[in-house]
Amino acid sequence: VQLQASGGGLVQAGGSLRLSCAASGRIFRSHVMGWFRQAPGKEREFVGAIRRSYGTTHYADSVKGRFTISRDNAENTMNLQMNSLQPEDTAVYYCAARTANIVLSALRVAAQYDYWGQGTQVTVSS
Repeated sequence: VQLQASGGGLVQAGGSLRLSCAASGRIFRSHVMGWFRQAPGKEREFVGAIRRSYGTTHYADSVKGRFTISRDNAENTMNLQMNSLQPEDTAVYYCAARTANIVLSALRVAAQYDYWGQGTQVTVSS
């Protein structure tokens, strides 16, 4: 397994969860790692991403100010801290990696990523 997401669960609205994505060393050296989510009946959507260079982060407008992506270089792990969760955040969350660097507009496109984790369910109750 090259990418493995964990940390999902059930939380009440307003609560927090922290997702982790463990990567093999080779995959963790990818230029871009990101998080996507997919709710039932909806397309997979971009949540946020982090570049290896300078740790630059990018977020979807829907999560900006509530979610934070970070990298733990010692553990080859990417984390997603999710605060102020709302029922509309309910989805399966996937981590992904792209080996080559990419412009911002393409960074939000799922098809641009080379590797995917298996997903972890996040459910936010009202």
